Amino acid sequence: MIEQMHLTGLGVIADAVLPMGPGFTAITGETGAGKTMVVTGLGLLMGQRSDSGTVRSGDSQAVVEGIWNVPAEGRIADRVREAGGELEPAGKGRGELYLSRTIAASGRSRASVGGRSAPASVLADLAEMLVAVHGQTDQLRLKSTAEQRITLDRFGGDLVRDARSAFRTAYDTFTRIDRELTELITERDARAAEAERLRVALTEIEQTAPVAGEDTDLAARAERLANAEQLREAAMLAREALSSEEGEGDVSTLLSEARRGLDRATDPALGPIAQAIDEISYRIGDLAVELSSYLADLDEQGPTELAAVEERRAVLADLSRKHGSLDDAIALLESGSARLAELDDDGDRIERLAAERDTARADLDQAAGRLSAERRTAAARLGELATEELHALAMPNATLVVDVADGPETSHGRDIVSFLLAPHPGAEPRIVSKGASGGELSRVMLAIEVVVAATDPVPTFIFDEVDAGIGGAAAIEVGRRLAKLAEKSQVIAVTHLAQVAAFAGNHLSVVKSHDGSITSSSVTRLEGAEREAEMARLLSGMADSEAALTHARELLGVAAG
Repeated sequence: MIEQMHLTGLGVIADAVLPMGPGFTAITGETGAGKTMVVTGLGLLMGQRSDSGTVRSGDSQAVVEGIWNVPAEGRIADRVREAGGELEPAGKGRGELYLSRTIAASGRSRASVGGRSAPASVLADLAEMLVAVHGQTDQLRLKSTAEQRITLDRFGGDLVRDARSAFRTAYDTFTRIDRELTELITERDARAAEAERLRVALTEIEQTAPVAGEDTDLAARAERLANAEQLREAAMLAREALSSEEGEGDVSTLLSEARRGLDRATDPALGPIAQAIDEISYRIGDLAVELSSYLADLDEQGPTELAAVEERRAVLADLSRKHGSLDDAIALLESGSARLAELDDDGDRIERLAAERDTARADLDQAAGRLSAERRTAAARLGELATEELHALAMPNATLVVDVADGPETSHGRDIVSFLLAPHPGAEPRIVSKGASGGELSRVMLAIEVVVAATDPVPTFIFDEVDAGIGGAAAIEVGRRLAKLAEKSQVIAVTHLAQVAAFAGNHLSVVKSHDGSITSSSVTRLEGAEREAEMARLLSGMADSEAALTHARELLGVAAG
């Protein structure tokens, strides 16, 4: 429920505060005074597209602010917190939600939700949970078959909701299985070719038996074999320097002579040096042995092994080229078996999926039948109750028929829902948008809303001159029905009819003034004599007409009684 709205620099409205509150609020005013700006402001708070043309002439921006009273927990509060905003505590499990929208004269727009900047799309998300709007040419529930279906489902309550949920589950299951089966059948040849390619690749990889890092090791080995002679010369020179076969001039001989020289000395201080020479001698001997082994290994490898290494490298390079890298080839060997098993199982899998699809189709048919039956039951009841409302709205001979016909299968069911109106007995029911005048269309829409709100209330209804094209007794009944609707929801109606405004518990008037150069409007809450004068103006165009004032008082008495 919206408690208050503040408009600044919007159209002809310079600065106006609109106190709303629960129940039925009527907004009236002379033509051009700015009543439409109130609806425009509400639309901006609901995330509708902004237009710099709505900024008051001479102002740099227009600002619309609204305070909504909402449950402290639930979908609305969750969406606000998700956007980074917060609710202000209002007691008794309620919270106050502050929304604002700023439109610059340059065209840029900013929104705020719960004290935090947010995209206008967040306002639109909240609007779906907060408000239902009806305008003179915007009676969506009567023009769109999809909206008519949604309206019927709302009226159907838990029975239709549960049936629709069961249908959607069955629909999603069948669609998933059918899509998978279709893909398998359609791509059978391609999958068979993939299986054959994979089988050949896996066989080649298995026969090659690559090892991770093998290509790097072989590259180093090939480099070594290609330079074997240079390596041999270097190793032989090093070995001879350490320990030659002649035993002359090498490191080992020199160390032995040093050791013998120390052995002839009698100074104990030389003992550690002698010990160090022994350790070096042992290490020199080990190095000489290692070099001899290295030379022996070089002699054994020779040109034959180099050819073998290069041949293995070529095989691995071919494998890497085909699969991206040697590691990718090894990975394919590990994962390809499972994929090949899956592809080879296509025949059996198609049979299994076909059986599953048959079962899913049977479940879907059953769910669709249940949903259609629940909708038809709800449709009969909705038509009956809406017809009673139409009779009370000065359409005593009209009948509303809610037709549920077979249609194409969609995620919403197999039904086409149509609202049909027979304006008098014997007349063929026609689609309401084609078979009803503007005034009748408004009353049909209102009758449906009153009936549906009894089972699925909307927090706030906004009506923008939906009473256009009616008057007299019909207008009184429209006012009476809006008041009835306001017993369960907040109702805000922009109207030009005194018969409608009389039933409002809160009457706001948009008043236009002109200082000779600039026209501006303000909003006033009317009570007592001021309200009677506004009602008289609506009735006759003259606020001070005694006859009109008498009629105004009479209307207010009828509404109060």
